[in-house]
Amino acid sequence: MSSAAPFAFRACAMTEPGFFPVPDAMTVAEIAVLTGAASASEAGADRRIRDIASLERAGPDDATYCESRRFAGKLKATRAGVCFVKPSEAELVPEDTVALVTRDPHRAYTVLGRQLYPTALKPRPIGAAGVVSPHAAVDPTARLEDGVTVEPFVLIGPGAEIGRETMIGAGSVIGPGVRIGRGCVVSSSVTVTHALLGDRVVIHPGVRIGQDGFGFIPGGAGHLKVPQTGRVIIQDDVEIGANSTIDRGSNRDTVLGEGTKVDNLVQIAHNVVIGRHCLIAGNVGISGSATIGDFVMMGGGVGVRDNVTIGSGARIAGASAVGNDVPAGETWGGFPAVPVETWQRERKAFFRLMRELPPMSAAGKKDATDG
Repeated sequence: MSSAAPFAFRACAMTEPGFFPVPDAMTVAEIAVLTGAASASEAGADRRIRDIASLERAGPDDATYCESRRFAGKLKATRAGVCFVKPSEAELVPEDTVALVTRDPHRAYTVLGRQLYPTALKPRPIGAAGVVSPHAAVDPTARLEDGVTVEPFVLIGPGAEIGRETMIGAGSVIGPGVRIGRGCVVSSSVTVTHALLGDRVVIHPGVRIGQDGFGFIPGGAGHLKVPQTGRVIIQDDVEIGANSTIDRGSNRDTVLGEGTKVDNLVQIAHNVVIGRHCLIAGNVGISGSATIGDFVMMGGGVGVRDNVTIGSGARIAGASAVGNDVPAGETWGGFPAVPVETWQRERKAFFRLMRELPPMSAAGKKDATDG
């Protein structure tokens, strides 16, 4: 039998694609004006920057950023042409790198990235924009404004209305009577029913909007299903991450306020009302009839009990379980969630107690000296 490996990979002449158009170069001076950052020296103002990259990967044609001294080692070793830094880190920037000083380096870097890569800000059509595919099924009573893109295998139901410059991705379903505003993106394999969407809403692949909420009355003879007769209202500039689910209301509408951003794999149950400009990270689950104020931030994996109210400006640490109302502006964490100061005291007390307990033997019993 041959000793050669049973499988071998053949080298091939596959090219490495770039998925976004090559950006136009900008001078350091232009970048400073765009971002509001100040150059630490007059040298290098005419240097041309063509791309963005991380500290360790950036080269002489790239811009990068450093948020804190935690990354001082990477900052000192960077080969970037430009680096956004806070005033306290400007002295750490290598001699061959132009330091652009700003109070918020990550924001400045993001402003530059948006300028260089505008097409990366939302999903784009696979085919030609502004075209209704002949392989889509659009009900004759549906109304589409000019410039709507409908990709293959889309189904648009009776009476649906879609505003101009909106894209409906391949394989998506838009239910009867649904309203979708202007400049929206509905990515591939999305279902939208019983819903009204504002302008510039971005929905990533696999999202489900408007399906039944989970409502049942338990009983000895079986569980009685509660009719879900409400809607989903999604206001302007909301973004919803891939494979998230938003149930329609039962006795009130499910609402997402303007500017709110929802990560991937988030469950929002029936009757939930979420305010404006909230940030909700992945794997969050919000139970029915919860009310979330404006500018609330939730870390990944947070669970929120039904009928809980979280006040505006509150922050919930990742993996917390919220079972009680959270006052506006407070930071809570833990399982169950409590004010962050209480949570930290509890954790310290727990670890102190663990240190004070007598050691355990290999068999899992206390040492004999403990009696």
